[in-house]
Amino acid sequence: MRIVLAQFTSGPDKMRNLSRIEPQVREAARRGATLIVLPEAASHAFGAGRLDHQAEDTDGPFTQGLFSLAKELGVTIVAGSFRPADTVGSINRVYNTTLVLDGHSEHPLILTYDKVHLYDAHSYHESRTVKAGDTLLTFRHGDATIGVATCFDIRFPEQFKELAAMGAHVIVVPTSWADGPGKLEEWRLLTRARALDSGVFIAAAGQSRPNHETEAGEKSGPTGIGFSTLVAPDGRRIVEAGYGPELLDADIDISHVAAVQEDVPLIRLSETGPLRQSRM
Repeated sequence: MRIVLAQFTSGPDKMRNLSRIEPQVREAARRGATLIVLPEAASHAFGAGRLDHQAEDTDGPFTQGLFSLAKELGVTIVAGSFRPADTVGSINRVYNTTLVLDGHSEHPLILTYDKVHLYDAHSYHESRTVKAGDTLLTFRHGDATIGVATCFDIRFPEQFKELAAMGAHVIVVPTSWADGPGKLEEWRLLTRARALDSGVFIAAAGQSRPNHETEAGEKSGPTGIGFSTLVAPDGRRIVEAGYGPELLDADIDISHVAAVQEDVPLIRLSETGPLRQSRM
């Protein structure tokens, strides 16, 4: 299976972002990818205006535009977006949603995963404007089972182990990982650690860093550091991007998952529980 991680910096307008995403997706498909992973907040960057003004349900123009592209190209696109959630006081909260736009299977469909672990850290309070999800998601992609997580979820190994127990061979992680002192080292460590915890491939696509290398290492807010990566089940980093926009592609063999999990039996496959949702 060929995976492409599409790293770019989104802006404040979802339809302009869609127009920037389209050529990346087309190029990824031209390279032979069937699974294309875009960053968290691909529809609308954090810190670029009110999230509720750009949030949409799955029948909205951003989602439907990506879905049409997925069906046209016969690929599955994973991308970060926002959906309306609820109102708390004067704040219209949204879900931080990872969209799965499956145009690869015989019966195209849209799936959603709402980020479970919100980024209330380093003086940032995502929960003020975002409602947490409470359900995990896996889906089938050819012979593989794909699990879904989003950005800050990567600090919680139990979620990745649970997805592996649900049969995931790959866990996709759309991300908008902030830059700052020590943040790149954290990101590299956590992506490898989650692969080693769960014995699966980690396919993490991040927002590229604003101004790229010129401000590398300085605080960037929740707007991305780059360094999208694909990590093997044994913790080996297969590919890694830099700070700027980039397409990373790699072929993976999902049989490697069973071999690693047999050699280091940390995961026990189990039945679907109350916080699991499996779309086969």
